[in-house]
Amino acid sequence: MPARSENHYGAVVVGGGQAGLSVSAHLAQAGVDHVVFEKKTAMHKWREERWDNFCLVTPNWQCQLPDHPYDGADPHGFMVKPEILAYLDAFRAKLDPPIQEHTEVTAVERVGEAFRIETAQGAYTADAVFLATSLYGEPFAPRCAERVPENVSQLHSCDYRSSAALPEGPVVVVGSGQSGAQIAEDLHLAGRDVHLVTGNAPRCARFYRGRDVVDWLWDVGQYAITVAAEGMGRKRHETNHYLTGRDGGRDIDLRAFALKGMKLYGRLDDIRAGKMRFAPNLIKNLNEADRVYNGINALIDRHIQEKGISAPEGSVYSPVWSPDHEPAELDLNSVAAIIWATGFTPDWSFVREPIFDGTGYPIQRRGVTHAPGLYVIGLPWLWTWGSGRFLSVGRDAEHLVGVELARRRMSAAAA
Repeated sequence: MPARSENHYGAVVVGGGQAGLSVSAHLAQAGVDHVVFEKKTAMHKWREERWDNFCLVTPNWQCQLPDHPYDGADPHGFMVKPEILAYLDAFRAKLDPPIQEHTEVTAVERVGEAFRIETAQGAYTADAVFLATSLYGEPFAPRCAERVPENVSQLHSCDYRSSAALPEGPVVVVGSGQSGAQIAEDLHLAGRDVHLVTGNAPRCARFYRGRDVVDWLWDVGQYAITVAAEGMGRKRHETNHYLTGRDGGRDIDLRAFALKGMKLYGRLDDIRAGKMRFAPNLIKNLNEADRVYNGINALIDRHIQEKGISAPEGSVYSPVWSPDHEPAELDLNSVAAIIWATGFTPDWSFVREPIFDGTGYPIQRRGVTHAPGLYVIGLPWLWTWGSGRFLSVGRDAEHLVGVELARRRMSAAAA
């Protein structure tokens, strides 16, 4: 290892969200001197990029950050935004991490046996670097958004706060993943006319046979399955199931919304001459989401039968509504606003090490790259379903710090 200097650390963590602070917790426990560089402020995405009525979609008992499990009175409930922020603020206060906020990292590259980390406040070196910036980098919207009429307000889902903050009139939500489906529900409950442009997101029941589906899936062992299992590698890029924890938790059924007046469309194809144009796949999208929904319930049915568990009778979801045609277009002169729930583009441009595949995704196994001492954490399905979430990000952090400590021992033994 290189000689120490005042600008040298045992480890640098890039990103001050739950992943970065979880790594910091385990580095501190191991006695590794380190610093966390955060471009904005710690946990800022939870504070600045969630809408007012945001709540968790997984039960509170799954909040298991290092030495900071949920200890409130409602483990099977779903924390709302102020409660989530309080939970995270308490984690940071307990940890008291060595974090430098408002410090953007502009380059990470290997120099000899160490890494050089350039920041807006100066350059540093470190024996190891943990990249905890996640896949949620820059808000993404398709280029056809440039052709939206000027009189229509546009914003990304990360900038949505409430129905009251939008101009009066119908609202288009593009994207039916977790954020899009929940924002569409939020607008619908506020009495807005909503047009929802669907995609291939699957859905999941909130409660089934007397329990939260997440509780059943925990018992079944779904959260213990890793990406190393056959066929699981593709999970890294799949869209999350949509459901909600709002008002104690419930299903999100787009067909039920349609019965109550929400307009549904297939995938967005283009915007031309003031009109949104859609692929004829609305029926396919709805049917596929229902197939996944029933498949998860069938998995629970088999578990109940195999274990001889006493539970209420099972059921199979039958569509409460089906479209009589595939809508081809929507005149945007009839709407007031568009919310782009179309995800994010990760920004790894500051990493000057060849650790990425042809799609720009880091090549790694449970966060360990082929570059010794360079790690990634906080990605969906980094290792299990809970990776990147409050449930398992701490376990991934513990694993990576353990790998780094073992690397140091081997290096010292070889010296």
